[in-house]
Amino acid sequence: MRLFSVLFACLFAVTVVVAGPITGPALAQSDPAVPGQGQPSQIQNILQENRSLIEKSSRRTIGPAIAALRDSGLPAARNVLEKWQDKALYQRKSDGLFFFAEKAGEDGYRLIDIATGADAGTANRQDLDQLRPNSGVRALIGAALVPYQLTDPDPAVRSGALDAISRNGEAAHLGALRGAIASETDPGLKARKERLERLLTIAYDPDPAARIAAIESFAGDLGVDVRAALNPLVATTRAVTKGAPPETENIARRLIPGSDALPEAEAYRLLVAAGLAPPRISAADRRNALADHIEDGTVAGIPLEDLNSETARERAYAALAARGLVPPTATTEQVQATLDGHGFYDRYAEPDPAVTAAAGDALDAIAAKLGLNQAVNLSLDALSLASIYFLAAIGLAITFGVMGVINMAHGEFIMMGAYTGYVVQQIVPNYTVSILIALPLAFAVTFAAGVAMERLVIRWLYNRPLETLLATFGISIALQQLARNIFGTQARPLTSPGWLDGALHLNDVVSISYIRIAIFGLALLFLALFLFIMRRTRLGLEVRAVTQNPRMAASMGIDPDRINMLTFGLGSGIAGVAGVAIGLYAKVTSELGQDYIVQSFMTVVVGGVGNIWGTLLGASMIGFLQKGIEWLNPSNTLAAQTYMILFIILFIQIRPRGIVALRGRAAGD
Repeated sequence: MRLFSVLFACLFAVTVVVAGPITGPALAQSDPAVPGQGQPSQIQNILQENRSLIEKSSRRTIGPAIAALRDSGLPAARNVLEKWQDKALYQRKSDGLFFFAEKAGEDGYRLIDIATGADAGTANRQDLDQLRPNSGVRALIGAALVPYQLTDPDPAVRSGALDAISRNGEAAHLGALRGAIASETDPGLKARKERLERLLTIAYDPDPAARIAAIESFAGDLGVDVRAALNPLVATTRAVTKGAPPETENIARRLIPGSDALPEAEAYRLLVAAGLAPPRISAADRRNALADHIEDGTVAGIPLEDLNSETARERAYAALAARGLVPPTATTEQVQATLDGHGFYDRYAEPDPAVTAAAGDALDAIAAKLGLNQAVNLSLDALSLASIYFLAAIGLAITFGVMGVINMAHGEFIMMGAYTGYVVQQIVPNYTVSILIALPLAFAVTFAAGVAMERLVIRWLYNRPLETLLATFGISIALQQLARNIFGTQARPLTSPGWLDGALHLNDVVSISYIRIAIFGLALLFLALFLFIMRRTRLGLEVRAVTQNPRMAASMGIDPDRINMLTFGLGSGIAGVAGVAIGLYAKVTSELGQDYIVQSFMTVVVGGVGNIWGTLLGASMIGFLQKGIEWLNPSNTLAAQTYMILFIILFIQIRPRGIVALRGRAAGD
């Protein structure tokens, strides 16, 4: 019995020993909730496979790790990439596993499983490494997040993803973009997705038919992004091959050495760079080498007196090279034979000829439309400049054109108007209200100044143009110095309202700033106001009467002195309003008026003295002429102004009375 008990005890012990190793792991695997005891998740496995890249990440090396996460198709991949980008991904030092972590206590962190978001225990700060990607790595992570963001519920996130694709599109984005178009509910974002899909199709789609269809859809499109996508398709590189160029190449054109497109020297340099020919030294280096090997009046056995031609010097150098005294080089005959034995051509970077042909046709259509739109844009710029000149000259058209007074201080009335706007803005901080106040106030201030100037100076100098010029020139200098004493020499800001910021963009080529549009509208307003005053008011009737025949007007009871005073004040007041408008985009200094006085006089003289329509035509001609010359010579604006003045001098020689012939008392002067 005792023997049986011992035998049973031994059998039980053996059973426990054998069964223990089998049941233990099985129990551990069935309890994944215990941190560190379950199998690693798939997303954790991907990170572990790329652990070395992640631990020492740089923009040049991290690409495969990011691509593995992006292409994994795992639901947790986006969250891991976002946390990594936000520096919220940690690595436990003890086992190298990756976790999300939240601070818990002063020096502790709560670990979060990257796959499930479940609690994974705690760790001290010294036991964790925080992944801190630099800006370059964060940019790559951001690009990898784009496919996820294209279907995000937030429109702002989808828009940001499209912006990222526009800046740095990749072939991997094409499929994600196509899949996100059908589910897009925002019309604007859907249009952007469709456009980007076509652009990426041009660059990355393997189907030539799809690429050609996408290219043809952009024919005539003026977008910069379209030209950026098409230009690489027609970019060429110069190549050389032995014999004829291979038929497999997409050849743009064949080149003949010695032609304008390919000089012989350049062709031989291509051969040397490709290792198809030995380098050729220059004539000066060859001459120096020959001089270094002169012996007893000969070089390689050739008398010096026979080395009087390039052929003879090449033969002597070849003899030295054969003896190993100088490096070998090609002779003229060898160069020509080498050139004849090779083919030179420009080849497209794009290997498919059909794609390059479609891209070339699309770019030709775009170029034609681009030229037309550039002409429209140039015309808008010229029209804008013309409106500025007209606004600056309309006051002078009254004082000089109607009254015959050469007012060299007209520019200073423009300056006074601009400073009036600046002072108003110091008192009224609301830019819109301040401009609305400044316009009539500038008119009032400069009207009063003009009346004072006419009463004190001009009235005594009628019909004495030289004395008037000198007097107003002196007043101009005095007003400039007065402005310096009051406001200083630094430019003062005259800020436009917020609704005038920016520009009206008709497309990627044609645009015009809102300030220029406002000045154009103001010029039309003053044209209409001037016509109304001159045609529909008693003041206008009396001004026209005094202009045409002052003595007859006086005999009819009209006071010429009063009319001259009001007319000069009106012209000065309009100059003040022009100063407010010009000050919105130009620097407000004491010399502001000097920038426009010459153009104002040219506008009035070219248009025809004494006629508002002539002033309008003169401003248009000068504006278009100046912009045209600047377009032809954009690097030198001073030369453009010089050519413009020369043209105007010639024009006045042909039409001394201007575009519209002057009338009234000025015609007799």
